[in-house]
Amino acid sequence: MAKIKITQTKGLSGHTKRQRETLKALGLRKTNSTVEKEATPAIVGMVEKVKHLVVVENI
Repeated sequence: MAKIKITQTKGLSGHTKRQRETLKALGLRKTNSTVEKEATPAIVGMVEKVKHLVVVENI
């Protein structure tokens, strides 16, 4: 599987509980935090739900 690098670029203030929990499940806690994950269908789906809050890079 390919790996992706996910960086949170925006804060969570004013967003839904579901979006906050999705970022938490991805391992993102603060603005500008970064994690590397395998590009599984579950992870890609989670990123799609919060794409306006994160930047994704293929590595």
